[in-house]
Amino acid sequence: MGLKWTDTLDIVLELDEKHPDVDPQYIRFTDLHLWVCDLQAFDDNPEASSEKILEAIQMSWIDEKD
Repeated sequence: MGLKWTDTLDIVLELDEKHPDVDPQYIRFTDLHLWVCDLQAFDDNPEASSEKILEAIQMSWIDEKD
């Protein structure tokens, strides 16, 4: 079973593993969207994301880094 847009924490953990040197505070939503869609475990409609979803992922990633 693959990752969906609503699997925020799992997405963050995958992103942090794949991009450990990135400060998520400064990532653009366009880049974040591409990175999520490029995750091997991601299995959702790329067009189903929204600014709210991407912001939730970004905020969770920031919290995870702290």
